[in-house]
Amino acid sequence: MTPPLPGPRLLRRSLSASLSLALVAAGTAAAVVMAGAPSAQAAAVPAPSPVGISGRGATVPFKEQEAEYAATNGSLIGPNRLYGSLPSEASGRQAVTLDAAGEYVEFTLTAPANAMTFRYSLPDNAAGTGRDASLDLRVDGSSLKSVPVTSKYGWYYGGYPFNNNPGDTDPHHFYDETRTMFGSTLAAGTKIRLQVTSTAASPSFTIDLADFEQVGAPVGKPSGALDVVSDFGADPTGAADSTAKIQAAVDAGRTQGKEVYIPQGTFKVQDHIVVDKVTLRGAGPWYSVLTGRHPTDRSKAVGVYGKYSAQGGSSNVTLKDFAIIGDIRERVDNDQVNAIGGAMSNSVVDNVWMQHTKCGAWMDGPMDNFTIRNSRILDQTADGVNFHYGVTNSTVTNTFVRNTGDDGLAMWAENLPNVKNKFTFNTVILPILANNIVTYGGKDITISDNVMSDTITNGGGLHIANRYPGVNSGRGTAVSGTHTAARNTLIRTGNNDFNWRFGVGAIWFSGLNEPISNATVNITDSEILDSSYAAIHLIEGASNGLHFDNIKIDGAGTYALQIQAPGTASFNKVVATHIAQSNPIHNCVGSGFQITQGTGNSGWYANPPACTGVWPDPVWTNGGVPGGGGPTDPTDPTDPPEETGNLAQGRPITETSHADVYGAGNAVDGNAGSYWESRNNAFPQSVTVDLGAAKTVKRLVLKLPPAAAWATRTQTIGVTGSTDNSAYSALKAPAGYTFNPSSGNTATVTLPGTPVRYLRLTFTANTGWPAGQLSELEAYTS
Repeated sequence: MTPPLPGPRLLRRSLSASLSLALVAAGTAAAVVMAGAPSAQAAAVPAPSPVGISGRGATVPFKEQEAEYAATNGSLIGPNRLYGSLPSEASGRQAVTLDAAGEYVEFTLTAPANAMTFRYSLPDNAAGTGRDASLDLRVDGSSLKSVPVTSKYGWYYGGYPFNNNPGDTDPHHFYDETRTMFGSTLAAGTKIRLQVTSTAASPSFTIDLADFEQVGAPVGKPSGALDVVSDFGADPTGAADSTAKIQAAVDAGRTQGKEVYIPQGTFKVQDHIVVDKVTLRGAGPWYSVLTGRHPTDRSKAVGVYGKYSAQGGSSNVTLKDFAIIGDIRERVDNDQVNAIGGAMSNSVVDNVWMQHTKCGAWMDGPMDNFTIRNSRILDQTADGVNFHYGVTNSTVTNTFVRNTGDDGLAMWAENLPNVKNKFTFNTVILPILANNIVTYGGKDITISDNVMSDTITNGGGLHIANRYPGVNSGRGTAVSGTHTAARNTLIRTGNNDFNWRFGVGAIWFSGLNEPISNATVNITDSEILDSSYAAIHLIEGASNGLHFDNIKIDGAGTYALQIQAPGTASFNKVVATHIAQSNPIHNCVGSGFQITQGTGNSGWYANPPACTGVWPDPVWTNGGVPGGGGPTDPTDPTDPPEETGNLAQGRPITETSHADVYGAGNAVDGNAGSYWESRNNAFPQSVTVDLGAAKTVKRLVLKLPPAAAWATRTQTIGVTGSTDNSAYSALKAPAGYTFNPSSGNTATVTLPGTPVRYLRLTFTANTGWPAGQLSELEAYTS
């Protein structure tokens, strides 16, 4: 049964409430490894990996490999951090697109493995319901199996809380993950290939990464445990609804004082399993899977819940060794369709895999002494975890979180204090909205020994804030006591806020509801690496009592400090390098922000600071290499890298017109399946891309969608260029270019290499349709 809602839930992400703060700093023993690309492979930019950092983050059972460093005959996309572009949501902001039969990504095992999880993206379909396809999994050249892939859990549009209408603006949440077992253990050195056999079901397949692991044997039934199949008749094939039978087993386990065992199988569960004073244990998260959704009432779906606090709450619960893999394809904030929820005191979630639900765990207090550990939370439509409404002495530790639709790990003290909670030794990657880790209010909070990477938009790596409803000192819920953020590593965190139209820092603080004034906030022994915008950021109200000690800032897209609100902070042994702006501080509040300097500081202080009123474009760096990478002098962050990739991808683009939803942004999004189409029967039409600076463009590759439904056509196109977007000169006279699906629907235009910032393509004829059409405009210097 589904307990009645105790009130509105997940009231989130209003226009003024979408940023994020990254509370990290370091310069200590943690070693961040720059992943190196094999020669003659995808030629990706080396980028720090968030997985496997010694002493930081979750200890994971898999070896991760990025597609951009693997063997491939596909197309590298990225690096690019612009919101809405396909590489911006990839790990390391790079991936590989396969858009023709026979294209592949091939990984070489570095350790024995019998299973893999891979992260990928398919284009949406026209209805917004997603498409299903498959990839061939090949082992040392021989086909092992066909692996199903889908886009039905991705592709959201419009403003918060988003929709599934492709006609709306701002598409995002492009990627998903799937897992499969090999059937045997494969030795180190084995070649694992994901290969396209057909583009009939999907015009392209973008591969981000693969995680390879050695999954242990199934865990047997504990002595004396109740079995949901043999004792209660649950269906391990997933054909019949097992909700009532598993609930009966759980109820019997509570009354009899016995563990309840879920054997191997996939069990259809269409509503909450409510647990109290019981252990629910599976054979392992690769073997025992709860999945399902009510066929008619879409507000009901698989979930394991404690009783709500209004019903007395639950206690002494253990959930262990199984997976909850849901079927949630939209975000409806009031629906309780989370993997785990309710109130559970003195309880533990251990080694549980949570995927395709709304939240991994949304816990509504009051509740005390609750722990999530050794778990995986993947592909959520909202938060990974949220400790909400009076959660105390509770912990998330050694847990891996990736691709959440909102904050990765959050505490929200709405109306009731959150006290002495901890987020420790977690790895939180790619929250599609908001922050990697955040506490909204709270007393005596610890956020330590974590790794946070690749924030997408409206947030930062670590955020400490008096914001969101119910967070204020009058209720005792504001930031207070001692907040400790120690030994964290932040990589490529912070990003542009599409409401504010400027960057959010990797670590940021907000006093929106009221100033942070009754707390000591210690940020120590941490690293802030390759921040997309500022490294440290204050906004929306005063933040006092901040202390930064032993912090390494290496790479910031704009400033070391972005000060938009008053406050007080001390800095000791804070060392900054590779800050994009020559003045490392932006501060327009003047003496309202008071700095106390200790010893050992360098690279981040300036007096006077900058106060320009204009937010600069970021210069993104990987390990001191500006612009996202390339072989340049790492001691000079202003030198442009050698540019060998597609200069047009993700750049601003304008048009003379477009038809329906086919805007010009589709021509630079890295996705050959989307396209620009001009107004029909209205030649001439043009698109103009801004490359950001004058470039010696020598070659254009023009694409139409590769699907066979696009018949051969010839378009008449002329190319002009400009350095100022005013005076244009001819780079290529108008000529006919043929696009043939049998040869990939591409055409190449050679140019003289005249330096231009603005490239304009003018279309005057099309034998296949009375409009200009273009799915990708790619520009190269060679």
